[in-house]
Amino acid sequence: MSALQRIALLLVIIGAINWGLIGLFQFDLVAAIFGGGEQSGAFARIIYTLVGISGLVTLSLLFKPSEELADRREPRTDR
Repeated sequence: MSALQRIALLLVIIGAINWGLIGLFQFDLVAAIFGGGEQSGAFARIIYTLVGISGLVTLSLLFKPSEELADRREPRTDR
């Protein structure tokens, strides 16, 4: 997994935790940390945008495990 994919996956996990908090407790962690006001709200929107883009980047990870398994399979020794 490349560094970009790892960063994207981390942001997706942060986004998932944030959505869980919103769904369960109606608490937006990103807005609480980066502000929900007029000026600082723009920074929160940047974070939301990065999380969304990260979701698109990590789509490729859905198909990666089957490729890795095929590469890691050892040749059969029984005939």
